[in-house]
Amino acid sequence: MEGVDHLAHERNRSQFDVDAMKIVWAGSRHAFEVSDRMSRLVANDPAFRKDNRAQLPRKELFKNTLRKTAYAWKKIVELKLTEEEAARLRFFVDEPAYTDLHWGMFVPFVKGQGTEEQLQKWLPLAYKMKIIGCYAQTELGHGSNVQGLETTATFDPKTDEFVIHSPTLTSSKWWPGGLGKVSTHAVVFARLITNGQDYGVHGFIVQIRSLEDHTVLPGITIGDIGMKFGNGAYNTMDNGVMHFDHFRIPRNQLLMRFSQVTREGKYVQSDVPRQLVYGTMVYVRKTIVIDASNALSRAVCIATRYSAVRRQFGSQNGVETQVIDYKTQQSRLFPLLASAYAFRFVGEWLEWLYTDVTQRLGASDFSTLPEAHACTAGLKSVTTAATADAIEECRKLCGGHGYLCSSGLPELFAVYVPACTYEGDNVVLLLQVARFLVKTVSQLVSGKKPVGTTAYMGRLQHLMESSCKVQKAEDWLNPSIVLEAFEARSAKMSVECAKRLSKFTNQEEGFQELSPNLVEAAVAHCQLIIVSKFIEKLKGDIPGKGVKEQLQKLCSIYALYTLHKHMGDFLSTSTITPKQASLADDQLRSLYSQVRPNAVALVDAFNYTDHYLGSILGRYDGNVYPNLYNEAWKEPLNDSAVPDGYHEYIRPLLKQQLRNARL
Repeated sequence: MEGVDHLAHERNRSQFDVDAMKIVWAGSRHAFEVSDRMSRLVANDPAFRKDNRAQLPRKELFKNTLRKTAYAWKKIVELKLTEEEAARLRFFVDEPAYTDLHWGMFVPFVKGQGTEEQLQKWLPLAYKMKIIGCYAQTELGHGSNVQGLETTATFDPKTDEFVIHSPTLTSSKWWPGGLGKVSTHAVVFARLITNGQDYGVHGFIVQIRSLEDHTVLPGITIGDIGMKFGNGAYNTMDNGVMHFDHFRIPRNQLLMRFSQVTREGKYVQSDVPRQLVYGTMVYVRKTIVIDASNALSRAVCIATRYSAVRRQFGSQNGVETQVIDYKTQQSRLFPLLASAYAFRFVGEWLEWLYTDVTQRLGASDFSTLPEAHACTAGLKSVTTAATADAIEECRKLCGGHGYLCSSGLPELFAVYVPACTYEGDNVVLLLQVARFLVKTVSQLVSGKKPVGTTAYMGRLQHLMESSCKVQKAEDWLNPSIVLEAFEARSAKMSVECAKRLSKFTNQEEGFQELSPNLVEAAVAHCQLIIVSKFIEKLKGDIPGKGVKEQLQKLCSIYALYTLHKHMGDFLSTSTITPKQASLADDQLRSLYSQVRPNAVALVDAFNYTDHYLGSILGRYDGNVYPNLYNEAWKEPLNDSAVPDGYHEYIRPLLKQQLRNARL
């Protein structure tokens, strides 16, 4: 029945102010109002329809994305939207497109690497979209190993130009979004060579297509790399391949904030500290962590609402049990709900960190840079891996119907999983974190004080000797007890890695051999950061009836579920006893029961429109079955009762006439 809220009974059970929680989730009342306004603007405009995406052929799908992107830009200009409003509008359009790379990578990189003169030339063009940029770093043969890139940029002093060249097949640029069919310009990463010397990888602004007729410029070969995982999904993006054949660009298109090449071909480092490049990296990675909370919350919203709608077994008085009432469902679903909030708050903290790092860089204070770089790398890895796994778990939590494209989950998974690889392969990033942790431990001997998220290492002696104070299940609700357990586990794992590494005469050999242990130590450190930032958030003033209490429960669920999942770490490091582990599980089960009446309200607080969710299972009104049934009849195969191919292939089979059939 349309107009009836089939989840009203769930919403009436909630024990907190949902509107107040919406503000907490958004970060501020202002952020909530902007998001709410933009999401409704998109949802109410039929031009942004997306429910047919999974059925469109690639060419049609891509052209439709071009239309939506142009229409969105028209709206942004007509409505005179602010930069913040425009970003939220693009977010709610919810379709991977070339603009993601233009605004998310090209513009920030040019801002971070260009001189004042270069910014004055390129940014006005980019801001008005008179040029469209992409980020051409990854090659067919090299991704994570940026220093191994093969594309060359050789300076020719006779013409005052760089010659961009792809010397091998594997040096072809491969994967950049927006490159395949749309971008007019690219930041191209190439090895700078002048006077016969290779100065390593640098960024160059390269025009790749004509601004008159969009043809690819002579000396460059460009194409789309083909279909990717899933229906619809990331196939709206024109990920490209680009090969250069001695293509020339002016010398001043080397991004020159940190280094320049003179007219005579001399390579000169500028006075600007190279550490400033980390600012852009922190910006991109904190954005990815926030994206993780967005994708995870979306999947959890779908799975939670559908779990409340779906009934199976346990019939009493003719009414079956809601799936969400089964402990097995709660123990899989509620930790993901808690993780969505946990990632949201650590993302919020990363916003602060980015501001702090930017201010410090401006004052030439680089003391916190290695730690900021390590923690953003680690959090990118841990949150994206957990989110990718969680979206798939949410699909399973929705049973068979979760496998339908109309559930929204298969496409969400296909769109999201590349996050585990782009901007740093997750395992490679964790190894970077591990190097930093081992270095931090080794520097304690010389009296160097650890900073930021590694400050707990300054209490190493205490943590190595500490014993968990839990005596009854409720003790696990004490934030200081939980925090110390996570600190002790992380510290002990890092120290153990450092000890084992010291036994190797060749450190690099040891690092390779112990890399699985090092990855686990890095994960432990990152999970500690997430727990500590959730606890920190709860120390602040959080208005609204029952809001803080619900967040405290979710914080405990996130921490205790993580402890349960990694119990081997906590036990093997003697951080907790088997009895304390058992008490943690008891407390976790109790927390699931406490969250249960509030589950639907907690996902309502994400304030997602049905358009943005794109899921029949996750509809706000819970009216799933009639809509699922109606959706089936939209399938093109149902245009006729008898399928195309019946006379050629089915009838001959049924009539035993295959011998005469034209197969």
